[in-house]
Amino acid sequence: MTAIDESRRAGRRDRDGRTGWNVDPVLVLTLVLLAGFLLQGPVRRLLAMPVLQSWLTVFVAVVVQALPFLVVGVLLSAGLAVFVPPSFFARVLPKRPSVAVPVAGLAGAVLPGCECASVPVAGALVRGGVTPSAAVAFLLSAPAINPVVLTATAVAFPGQPRMVVARFAASLAASCVMGWLWQRLGRPDWLRLRARAHGHGEGDGEGDGEGKAEAFWGSVRHDVMHAGGFLVGGAMAAATLKAVVPPGWLYAAAGHPVVAVLALSVLAVLLSICSEADAFVASSLTQFSPTARLAFLVVGPMIDLKLFGMQAATFGRGFALRFAPVTFVVAAGTAVLTGAVLL
Repeated sequence: MTAIDESRRAGRRDRDGRTGWNVDPVLVLTLVLLAGFLLQGPVRRLLAMPVLQSWLTVFVAVVVQALPFLVVGVLLSAGLAVFVPPSFFARVLPKRPSVAVPVAGLAGAVLPGCECASVPVAGALVRGGVTPSAAVAFLLSAPAINPVVLTATAVAFPGQPRMVVARFAASLAASCVMGWLWQRLGRPDWLRLRARAHGHGEGDGEGDGEGKAEAFWGSVRHDVMHAGGFLVGGAMAAATLKAVVPPGWLYAAAGHPVVAVLALSVLAVLLSICSEADAFVASSLTQFSPTARLAFLVVGPMIDLKLFGMQAATFGRGFALRFAPVTFVVAAGTAVLTGAVLL
């Protein structure tokens, strides 16, 4: 029995009333409306506070601007994961690993994929015969330089085309450096490939259309909920930094170039925002220099908390423990160098 059949049977049992929780939506709505009516005075006073108004303004602005790009990115990455077989990459990539690395990195510019899709797809590439160094380059570049991400960055930083160019250059450079490092220093026993992680399908070129369509929409539903949660968390953090944290603290951190880059790099790791939405959070951190915000944009799609967990699940904990700190240093370093030249 498949998981889908079991889920359908569970749903029928719930509807028949034999098992599960039966929640009356009308009752829930009535209780919510009653609570709102009884607490309207305190709620009005709370919403009238200048700090909360500022917080809500930043929060709503970030979410509303970023959500369309997140949805488009999820649709494209789900299609890539489900419908494109890994053997396609093995056929088109050069056989020489040193040349395959930059080609795989550039493939991220034309094959959109969010972080949630890039990890299982990279695992499928290795299983499909792609050299691990090229798979590493694609793993890091796809969420960082694809058209949706670059378009979102241009919208978030209007009139600043150099930020888009800098993000593309720094992210591509970091992905290639990590691929070449793996080619030179990586060991096969560090990779312990496991089953796909976090519900993403991997296109194998087989199966009927109905099954692939079901996998596609299941992947979309999962990623919208998963990435949407991180978007809300990132928007809340950005709003809190703008409205609650004393401006003197932010300016003190932003006033030291090294501290500013480290602070936003660590923040990118902790917030774990989807790459289609992170530019809108970065653009709101106006106290920080363009280079520090570039570091936020380069580090986040390559290493954050959710990516570490997915990489450990797909490639093994030993790989993730070695890969994450080196990626953090390389991503931050390339952002600083690129920012010094372009910004």
